[in-house]
Amino acid sequence: MTPARVRVGVVGAGLIAQVMHLHYLRELSDRFEVSVLCDIAPGSAAASAERYGIPKVVTDWRDLVREPIDAVLVLTGGSHAPMAIEAAKRGLHVLVEKPMCFSTLEAAAMVDAADSAGVTLMVAYNKRYDPAYQRFVDEAAELSDPRLLRVTTLESPLQPYVAHYPLAPAARPAEETVELLRSQADASIAAAIGNADPFLRWAYQSVLLDTLVHELNTIRGLLGEPDRLDYVDLRQGSVTVMLRFGDLPVAVHWIDLPGIASYKMEFALYAPARRITLSFPSPFLRSEPTILEIESGEAGTARSTLSREITSYESGFKNELIAFHDAVVRGTKPPTTGADALRDVALCQAIIECHQTGRPIDHPTRTP
Repeated sequence: MTPARVRVGVVGAGLIAQVMHLHYLRELSDRFEVSVLCDIAPGSAAASAERYGIPKVVTDWRDLVREPIDAVLVLTGGSHAPMAIEAAKRGLHVLVEKPMCFSTLEAAAMVDAADSAGVTLMVAYNKRYDPAYQRFVDEAAELSDPRLLRVTTLESPLQPYVAHYPLAPAARPAEETVELLRSQADASIAAAIGNADPFLRWAYQSVLLDTLVHELNTIRGLLGEPDRLDYVDLRQGSVTVMLRFGDLPVAVHWIDLPGIASYKMEFALYAPARRITLSFPSPFLRSEPTILEIESGEAGTARSTLSREITSYESGFKNELIAFHDAVVRGTKPPTTGADALRDVALCQAIIECHQTGRPIDHPTRTP
């Protein structure tokens, strides 16, 4: 049976739109019809519209949500709250890239708008839709007496991972538009973390919400909600976060290594008789497999084994679009709803507070 086609409008024609979303929307043309593309830089929108056969281009997202469409994909940087709320009020389903927004107040308003309208609000956490991640979840559930989950991200330069794609030249929007967006972002961040110093504002926006939020959401997908945020250390080139889920400690490390073009993200769960490691490739490589390694042994002997598994070459980006289609057409609930992502924003705010005060925070994903 041919699936119903969902008419979508796409807001944002930047890097992640060109490298992943527009590419996979075209692959999934049996499910999606891209009717209109919006970008504040007209040249960027026009170039991508021509490449992907999108019939209409606009520069204001308010014009896009008035189009005869079923759903909106918001792929811009910054807070997605205004666009998501207005789209929901018009009865449109919404998929937003991370960061969902800049504060729990904005996130709660987005969730309320979607719930009131009876539409789907989904956040694009592609790692949750990677088949190898689900294998990791299944293997973790079988572990006896887990001792530690270690999550380590080695950040690396972006350009080597995207230089081979046929990207449209970047076009800069009008300076007054840039200034307006900057002032709006500053106000939203101040509402989230107060009048923090410039370093903490940068760390909150550019590291926690724009990068580490993927790891935080993936941990929550595996373990549920943390009971305690024990410790935070924020530095210019590194972040360390210690969480506790019941008796299980979770150590999260993010390290910026700009001199090495070798991105790594590793989830490693340790138990006395079994070790499970999940290694994600750069998110900008299409169909590069995520690797699952399982170590085991025989107690009291030298014997040990190591298996290395490629679960699938399926793209998490493509799978999340399929999940969004299912939510729109069949009413299924995706794993990464707006309500789920609201807790990630709460956790990022709690990380800043813990760093500022030096005190642990109980139930750090508690929401308004």
